[in-house]
Amino acid sequence: MRTKGIGFKLLILFILAYAAGNLLIGAVFAQDDSAEATAEATVEAAVDTTEETAATPDAAEAAEAEPELSNLDTVWMLVAAFLVFFMQSGFALVEAGFVGAKHVVNILMKNVFDLAMGSIGYWAIGFGLMFGSGNAFFGSEWFFLNGLPEVYPGLTVPGYAFFFFQFAFAATAATIASGAMAGRTEFRGYLIYSAIVTAIIYPIVGHWIWGGGWLATMDTPFLDFAGSTVVHSTGAWVGLVGAIILGPRRNRFGPDGVPMPGHSMTLATLGTFILWMGWFGFNPGSQLNADAGAISLITVTTNLGAAAGAISALMMGWFFVGKPQLPWGLNGALAGLVAITAPCAFVTPIEAVIIGAIGGIIMFIGVNALESFEIDDVVGAVSVHGFCGVWGTLAVGIFAADVGLLHGGGASQLVTQVIGIVAVAAFVLISSAVMFTIVKATVGLRAPAEAEEIGLDIFEHGMVAYPEFTNSPSEPVPTSRN
Repeated sequence: MRTKGIGFKLLILFILAYAAGNLLIGAVFAQDDSAEATAEATVEAAVDTTEETAATPDAAEAAEAEPELSNLDTVWMLVAAFLVFFMQSGFALVEAGFVGAKHVVNILMKNVFDLAMGSIGYWAIGFGLMFGSGNAFFGSEWFFLNGLPEVYPGLTVPGYAFFFFQFAFAATAATIASGAMAGRTEFRGYLIYSAIVTAIIYPIVGHWIWGGGWLATMDTPFLDFAGSTVVHSTGAWVGLVGAIILGPRRNRFGPDGVPMPGHSMTLATLGTFILWMGWFGFNPGSQLNADAGAISLITVTTNLGAAAGAISALMMGWFFVGKPQLPWGLNGALAGLVAITAPCAFVTPIEAVIIGAIGGIIMFIGVNALESFEIDDVVGAVSVHGFCGVWGTLAVGIFAADVGLLHGGGASQLVTQVIGIVAVAAFVLISSAVMFTIVKATVGLRAPAEAEEIGLDIFEHGMVAYPEFTNSPSEPVPTSRN
């Protein structure tokens, strides 16, 4: 970003963006009729679902309707859930690739135990807080899945299938922050964080939006089809607070600061491919049934958003840095995926390209902005999941069929989206600050300087990821428990 002639480059970029914008706007209004019709139907269904949820005072009453189970819908939901579950391996590989070789075991441990802690926390408390009947702010039933209906109210799938699908999302939200806090976080403190996020913080946000809470029951309901705000921004705001409270890695910034590139672009690339594939469960699965037209459109918009994000981020890096660099392309794809997650069912393919491309640009600007403030986000999680999650949520109010500004919907949907974004950010930032402050004062949050020097792998776990290529200390290493 500090290359010579940056003003001239910005002028050229503005002219190109203006020209491209005019072409794309023309394409938006010449969009495919079948895609627009599917998007309109999905918007109507989403609004109807939130209204039905709000009108259901208790789960037992809803269960009396006894909807029929659909084997096709159930299999589709579980396959989608398995794909979302498999995304954990993608996150693990991306984060492992972007950290130093001496921290790989530690970051892999954190991803594994996001699943383990998340499974127990979400089963015991989180699912009930998120989807149980209660009030506008949190649910108060179905803890430990007690009383969960055999057929989930309003759907055609078993309650257990719906629970597992939602659990996979909760684990995703928790693992987003691990990358932002990599390379200097104690494992004990991380375990506590992971449990609290999946059991309390994420489920409360989810209740507001997907569980019939106050954002879902506004006169103009907040729309977030697959979780740009519910999942991605929530995880990113937790990561942002954690990164700020931890402070940057030693020697990362300041007069003697140095870049700390990841040790393996191979792992990071493989992880990105896995995440890209897993998103085809994340977004189409959020249809919650096997509606052929809807899940086909969502699959296409999801893929196009990712591709456009990868290209725009690569071009931004190439333009400003001077060389086409792989990390920008990888995070650009993820940025496009996050951006398209909220509006994926409500927009047409050309709109998905626009949304994804803007997501890639936002990610590039966000990464450089955080670095200028010396906020050390190791993998770019805050920019990818937070800033692009905000953009994707706003995009619903701009592009969504029937309700978006570009489709004659007026400003009411966009206003609701802004209210939701601000409310979720405020709640997560404050609750995360309280959580991390307590963890820091009790069990500890930041690893000591020695751990960063020799690596969290040896210091915390007494092992390394690459024993053939790593020199292990000959003397016993003190651990964080000494």
